[in-house]
Amino acid sequence: MDAEMEDAETRAEIEWDGGGGGADAVLALAAGGASVSLCYHQAFGPHDDLVLLEAADDLLPDLLQGRVTIRGRPDEEAVLCTPSATYSMKFVGTSNSVFLIPPGEPSAPCLRPDNTSGDANAADAVAAAIKLAPGNIELVRTAPRLDKLRSLLRERPYILDEDLGDGFQHKKGLYTWQDLCKLIQASDGELLDGLNTLSAVEIDGFWRTVDATSMNTILDMILHNSVLHDWPLNAVPENDVLSVMESDGFAHKIVTHCLNRFGTKVEQEGRSFWSLDEKCVCLQFARRVLGAGKMKLANFMDKWERSVPSGMRVDLQMLEGEVLCDKLGAETWVHAFSVADLPLTPAERFAALFRERLKWEWKDLQLYIRDLRVPGVSSEGLLIKYTRRTQPSSEAEPIFTAR
Repeated sequence: MDAEMEDAETRAEIEWDGGGGGADAVLALAAGGASVSLCYHQAFGPHDDLVLLEAADDLLPDLLQGRVTIRGRPDEEAVLCTPSATYSMKFVGTSNSVFLIPPGEPSAPCLRPDNTSGDANAADAVAAAIKLAPGNIELVRTAPRLDKLRSLLRERPYILDEDLGDGFQHKKGLYTWQDLCKLIQASDGELLDGLNTLSAVEIDGFWRTVDATSMNTILDMILHNSVLHDWPLNAVPENDVLSVMESDGFAHKIVTHCLNRFGTKVEQEGRSFWSLDEKCVCLQFARRVLGAGKMKLANFMDKWERSVPSGMRVDLQMLEGEVLCDKLGAETWVHAFSVADLPLTPAERFAALFRERLKWEWKDLQLYIRDLRVPGVSSEGLLIKYTRRTQPSSEAEPIFTAR
């Protein structure tokens, strides 16, 4: 009996060695083939060393060309990033058996798992399954997770006349592009957009924001030299302003960064000029005034008007998404509340908004949520999910409270 079993096992092993493929026969079913027999490959199982990834057709070029990365720290949920988009990764189990069959032509008839041969009509092709997939990873387009980027860049903002020194300790809190790619769950394109939104600049290989006081000093010096040298604010000559500022000890790159933040570069007759943006400059001066805290609107407007450069005119609409006005009795008070300081994830954003105010009118609320971008979810969808809307009458302004 033992000899018969050994003989059967030997014959089964020989048959399995010859039956290594069959995916072509399975694919042919779609072209009109009736059926194909299925058996287990001799190398069948275990299944935990392979995971299937479900991807849409538009993702295939990036996947096949190796242009995707998996990003996330051990304590974070992993995301898959293409050069321009971020996808959440979720394992989805399946109740149906998904057999994986190696490529190639089907084998000759082989023994079935019970060591019995097929029926008399054994000339049918046999495909050999090598794995059983318990499920697959589903990719869903998601917003880049950039809140962490903001906190990292705030660790060591650039300060005028700083001395970084040498050694590891002096580089603590500073991050290169490679560091940020490892730490931030966003595609390269989204990460670069995030750096631009935060007005970050690469200094000596590290991406950094510029300290507010330092930025104010540089802007003041540019405006001072514009008056001193009679440069129009809409046509500040690049070579001249850089030369003067560098002679005063300001780094070329930082001055250029400041010009780029508060103006637009234009070319005229083979020369480069910078046109300072009235709104950006006035907003910067408004932030300085509001640094003193909450104040009456009339007092704020008076101080703001007197602080801006000559020739520029202030307008309260410049401060949309930057300040909040509160009516207290007969007086209107104003205080700083910038959308740039709010969380980027919808749940945390709405939570922060309702901590500031229990009730929001739409004209105010929309200024603080219009920058939210969640793939597949509209602004109306976000409002339904995170707020309750009440409207006493059709003429009344809708009011939003936390859900």
